[in-house]
Amino acid sequence: MLSISVRSQLRTYLQNLRKPVELVVSPSDGPASDEMRLMLNEIASLSELVTVVDEPHNGERRPSFAIRQAGAKPSIQFAATPTGREFSSLVLAILQVGGHPVVADRTTIEQIRTLERDYHFETYISLSCASCVDVVQALNMMAVINPRIRTTTIDGGIFRSEVLARDISVVPTIYMNGEMFGEGRSSFAELGARLQDIEMSMKAALHAAGRP
Repeated sequence: MLSISVRSQLRTYLQNLRKPVELVVSPSDGPASDEMRLMLNEIASLSELVTVVDEPHNGERRPSFAIRQAGAKPSIQFAATPTGREFSSLVLAILQVGGHPVVADRTTIEQIRTLERDYHFETYISLSCASCVDVVQALNMMAVINPRIRTTTIDGGIFRSEVLARDISVVPTIYMNGEMFGEGRSSFAELGARLQDIEMSMKAALHAAGRP
């Protein structure tokens, strides 16, 4: 599935891993699941620090896979086989979960690190979308920085029923905690500023109501 040149480059990138990483698969029947497993097995074959683990879970989208440090709770999930532009998002997520530092605006990193509430993002993409990569990578970085953030990238081509049910016509489309959060391209700094504003507004509202 991966070309010889891509495998060679990826083997070099994976040398930056500092901690063991598990790619946790929740499979289904059909070609989409087979394609996903094939790609993940190829990636795992290039580093002793990457392992593919089968852990089907009820209620999860299938096929899907999560990325976690060995034995830890995952915070990054792909309900997609991230090929094309999104392959870089997958590689970067593996490296960052495996201990490679997040390289981004330090002010935004600190904003994300200090968030105190739980946030679950669902991002609907298409694999041909040029704007989706920035959003996917930004949210994945946030999930690495702060364990209270979880993010799932969803290929609308595979999960068409969800796209129709939520009347999604633009990619990327982001949901946060089940509610519409945004559409179109957003940067790491822009998303971080929005989350900080949301958290500050919630704290102010709770304070006004006399609650901690």
